[in-house]
Amino acid sequence: MAITNLNEFLTDYFTAKDCEIISNHDGVIQIQLNEQMDRELMNRPFYWHYIKKIGRTGDPMQLTLITNPKQRDAKGDWIHFGSPRLQQIMNHLKEKEKFTKLFQLIHATEKTPLHPWLVVNFKISYQGQHKKDEIISIGLHLVNGMMKLDMMNLLRKFSLQTTISDYCFTLSPMIKIKSGYIRMETVLSNYIEEQEHTWAKKSLELLQEEIQTLQHFYQDDLESEQMKKEQDELTKRYHPKVTLDVINGGIVYLEQHAL
Repeated sequence: MAITNLNEFLTDYFTAKDCEIISNHDGVIQIQLNEQMDRELMNRPFYWHYIKKIGRTGDPMQLTLITNPKQRDAKGDWIHFGSPRLQQIMNHLKEKEKFTKLFQLIHATEKTPLHPWLVVNFKISYQGQHKKDEIISIGLHLVNGMMKLDMMNLLRKFSLQTTISDYCFTLSPMIKIKSGYIRMETVLSNYIEEQEHTWAKKSLELLQEEIQTLQHFYQDDLESEQMKKEQDELTKRYHPKVTLDVINGGIVYLEQHAL
């Protein structure tokens, strides 16, 4: 269910942003950013302010991303679920492009209906002694209720655009977006429940050990504010929890038998 190929995800992301992929070999991706993505990711506001002030064309930076663990010592940003750079990209998607509407590009010569799909990309975060993030993409046909997992990879084979092609028209949804989203949440809840949760048990055991150590240290003052504060911090750090967040999503209109 999860998107595990970060290399494909990142190359697709930057290609969609009109950035040149200079090289992509053995889990090392070298990207030439454009001005927009340099502004979004490289934290150089003063540089761009100065460049615009003097009327020059700026020089966007190159970015090297490493997705192969064997290459993690190479020069660049080591990318994995939970890494700062990947989190930055996810936040950018969440803040700037959370919702969209896209249409399949079709060279039609007669009236062609396009079917609505609700597509949502979720992030499941498992938090305890360690943290793990999982990205899951789901598509729901809003007319017949068909559900597809790994939806973003399925959409890769289509050319999508923000305007509808000539001779095409859209079908009205039979399933409301809110209802469709609830169906997706139910699927994910069942998926989470079916996972092996030994990590949660280990986190709870570690939490109890840490609290016992703390109480031993404060054995003469168990009601102190400092002791309670430190215990709350331990609980916040180690108590296992699972959170579900929406990264982005939208409505995608496809031909009837596209999927």
